[in-house]
Amino acid sequence: MYDHPYHEKDISKLKVLVTGGAGFIGSNIVEYLLKYGVGKVRVLDNLSNGNYKNISKYEGDPRFEFIEGDIANIGTCLQACKGMDIITHQAALGSVPRSIKDPARSNQANVTGFLNVLIAAKDSNIKRVVYASSSSVYGDHPALPKIEENVGNPLSPYAVTKYTNELYGKVFGLTYGMEIIGLRYFNIFGPNQDPNNPYAAVIPIFVSKILTKEDVFIDGDGEQSRDFTFVENAVQANIKALLTENIDAVNQIYNIAVGEKFSVNYLYNQIEKILGITHKPIHRDARKGDVRNSLADISKAKKLLDYDPKFRFEDGLPIAVKYFAKMYETH
Repeated sequence: MYDHPYHEKDISKLKVLVTGGAGFIGSNIVEYLLKYGVGKVRVLDNLSNGNYKNISKYEGDPRFEFIEGDIANIGTCLQACKGMDIITHQAALGSVPRSIKDPARSNQANVTGFLNVLIAAKDSNIKRVVYASSSSVYGDHPALPKIEENVGNPLSPYAVTKYTNELYGKVFGLTYGMEIIGLRYFNIFGPNQDPNNPYAAVIPIFVSKILTKEDVFIDGDGEQSRDFTFVENAVQANIKALLTENIDAVNQIYNIAVGEKFSVNYLYNQIEKILGITHKPIHRDARKGDVRNSLADISKAKKLLDYDPKFRFEDGLPIAVKYFAKMYETH
């Protein structure tokens, strides 16, 4: 991946901390940074969600360093920030259902952990932190497309944690003169997603179940829609946010998506087509805490960050499906 860089600046002296760098999006950011000549990448990950095999190939690279540790520990965060210039914060416990089952754990990782990273950054004189937020913060706000300033009531503990991140980010920007940039991800998918996680995203689950002819469940009628976003678009957004020199772009929150929505039923049919297998899904009750429809307005990110998603849903889906199919075959 990453056939061309999303930046022009020389990053050969830049030292970047990637929290959650062994996870899905974090490991893709690490790959990009090392491919395009960053001075140093330090990954902090407790491997509860991430997988070391996503980054193990960089072990021999002198620019790469791995710290196994938890963002819920402030001392670990301070250690990880030492000597770094900039942070992209991807460490979190994702999943609405997981947060409903165990809200305390989600809060510890996503709120306490996030606050620790901000404090450690402040105390280490790291001015800029780019962090992962989520489209879940839109909650019950009915309007489509989603515009950054129009948020509704959160529908899950996970959404509460991500909205809290945004509030803390804003306050740290105002109070300590830091540059905090939040990226509201919309249903990111692609290589390095873990299909074996009990809370795995829908695309790897669909691929593995179709291949094994196991029961596949679609929540509700399947007509709920999502702005499915290929991971390389999310990486581009992080790189643009980390390196932007546009003063109007900092201390902002951005939708990171494509600006197109597709139903879960349509997604399922497309995966069947790519795999060349027909396998009838089973519909079950709709999930608690789920937003019905999701579609992003990405004009703010385009204008201020120069974000320009290169991969539409139809471009990214075959890459992801083939990746998961191959992954399944090698197990």
